[in-house]
Amino acid sequence: MDLDQDKLTTEDLVKHGLSDAEARKVFVSIQQFFNSTESKTPSEVWRYLSKYILEPDHPFTLHAMLLKMVFKGWDTSVKGPVPVWIPTAAGVRETNLAAFMSTFQAEEWQRGKTGNAQTDLDLLQRISNSDPEAFWPPVLDHLRIRFHQKPSRILQRASNPDDMLWLPGARMNIAESVLCVRDQDAPALLWAEEESPQLVHALTLGELRLRAQHFAAALRAAGHTPGQAIAIDMPMTVESVVAYFGIVLAGCAVVSIADSFAAGEIAMRLRISNAAAIVTQDVIGRGSKLHPLYARVVKAKAPSAIVVPANVSAGLQVSLRRGDVSWEEFLSGAPLHGPFQAHVGEVSDVTNILFSSGTTGEPKAIPWTHVTPIRCGVDAWAHQDVRRGDVVAWPTNLGWMMGPWLLYAALLNAAAVALFQGSPLARPFGVFIERAQVNVLGLVPSIAKAWRASDCMKGLRWTALRCYSSTGEASAPEDYHWLMARAGYKPVIEICGGTEIGGGFLAGSMLQPQSPSTFSIPTMGANFVLLAASGRQSMHGERTAMVGELAVVPPLLGSSQRLLNRDHFSVYYKDMENLVGTSVPLRRHGDEFERLPKGYYKALGRCDDTMNLGGIKVSSVELERACVESVSSIIEAAAVGVPAPGGGPEQLVLFLVPRGKRESTDSVKRQCQAAIRSKLNPLFKVERVLWRDSLPRTASNKVMRRVLRDELRSHSRL
Repeated sequence: MDLDQDKLTTEDLVKHGLSDAEARKVFVSIQQFFNSTESKTPSEVWRYLSKYILEPDHPFTLHAMLLKMVFKGWDTSVKGPVPVWIPTAAGVRETNLAAFMSTFQAEEWQRGKTGNAQTDLDLLQRISNSDPEAFWPPVLDHLRIRFHQKPSRILQRASNPDDMLWLPGARMNIAESVLCVRDQDAPALLWAEEESPQLVHALTLGELRLRAQHFAAALRAAGHTPGQAIAIDMPMTVESVVAYFGIVLAGCAVVSIADSFAAGEIAMRLRISNAAAIVTQDVIGRGSKLHPLYARVVKAKAPSAIVVPANVSAGLQVSLRRGDVSWEEFLSGAPLHGPFQAHVGEVSDVTNILFSSGTTGEPKAIPWTHVTPIRCGVDAWAHQDVRRGDVVAWPTNLGWMMGPWLLYAALLNAAAVALFQGSPLARPFGVFIERAQVNVLGLVPSIAKAWRASDCMKGLRWTALRCYSSTGEASAPEDYHWLMARAGYKPVIEICGGTEIGGGFLAGSMLQPQSPSTFSIPTMGANFVLLAASGRQSMHGERTAMVGELAVVPPLLGSSQRLLNRDHFSVYYKDMENLVGTSVPLRRHGDEFERLPKGYYKALGRCDDTMNLGGIKVSSVELERACVESVSSIIEAAAVGVPAPGGGPEQLVLFLVPRGKRESTDSVKRQCQAAIRSKLNPLFKVERVLWRDSLPRTASNKVMRRVLRDELRSHSRL
């Protein structure tokens, strides 16, 4: 291959934003590379260009032009998606999985391995699913999971997936594995404020352990007993992390509530979980603005509150209800004398109650046990390649599963968590990533899209970054090519799973070439099939391209086996077929995927009536109810999510039936937006509203939102 054959000239480079001098320098470097040997594959050419020629601040059109030129003859129908990041041999050798492979002793592994980590990855993944008794013990040892009583085995099987037992007989407290078995002088939390992102503060693991133990002791002194639910509704701060692990150490269950929720949503989650207390913050500071949080908690008629000041030096900026206490007052009631004994319980005891929207108005209450965090740690170890001494950042909140996931993913792997007190959408966050030397950076696609649109990260050097990770919503390939280039070509490890999974079932890998917006392998311990519209089941491992609903094959360590407010079997297994040739029922997840050539996958969105808006899962019913109850000029609404033109995060479109004469679309859009912000979440944005005389319905009178989605998708292709 020779770029001269494609007639690349210095003028082409100038057209894409380089100066004359830069263009000559780049052109000469490319020609010298081609003159070094006669023949190179497109992948070899691209790896050289992306590593040695292209710079993060080069115009993205130049990156895109060279990628297109290099892979001009690439047949995606045969070779799969274009690999924008390609691992080197040295990079593969340095991964956690390559090190694990060198010591793994399972019999099937010893028989089948080739000694090439990339070639052997599929074999390891298959064994992780087919032989849990061989795979999980060395992984648990690596994560240094502390048992007060060891399990009799890894998995006790049953015909009903909800009756299977992981780690039967074990007694433990997962917070001890996080806080008590690693270097106490190592950094555990790094953080900075939006106003001074270059000033990075640190808390060691030993300091975090002592503060969490103090909070646990204060809970006991206040009369809270193991099994009680204690809510957290505040930003992701040092205090929220301390409270989180203090609650778990005390044997209580964290109730996760996002700090963006309106009072009605807070009240619903407190009621479902039967929370005995809540930890919150007085206000939320964003730049020069202060947003109320404690006031919303009070409006939700929350139980007794422990209130953290947003600004410690200024003190609390609200007056407290009778019975509520400040953070310092709460801790002062229980001085910590001597070692604290964590509550040791069954592995099935609840440690965290999280919520995920289904297709009805009330969210599903999903309990995490002491087992679930192991899934978080293993995903990060195997797929994001989180290593001892790393720094991991992910803008999130304890109200969403990625908040607890982040804590366990980093700390169980002896890495530090990087917390930023401010918006991740602007340059100060990028400065923090640079100064904190972040190695693994997670995000939702909407963040990358905002960075690209504003070009706010220009000039920053994220030299410590080894990979990105992404979840929560479908991403746009061009946005994620831009993101890879922003850090000098680092991969984006996509991961798909859910709150009820405790992590992911499909991801990317640092051992495999990565293409933007695609997945390349099931997570460790996972297995799934695609259910085609024809009724055919297609197992992972088959290479034929197809589209279908993804169904998980149980068992999967960490996944839920009960719900607090629904029948778990009915939600996930009812009306699902069995895995072909077995009596194993498939587990519903609700996402549609396309399998691409060479075993890659692309997410197509939800099959059911839920959607992801900015990485937050919400049901159509919740959105529709908020609009109909608040906007007098509409009698019916149907909310659907469709990808943005060119792919990427879902956009919210409302189909509305008028009560009488139609109002202007701009006016009704503003009213619906205000209703959704006040009743559900201020982060949800209405992209469009469309009038309809009636909504399409089934014979049983159910709204056929899929018909409306298909209509929008077909119009976008015209």
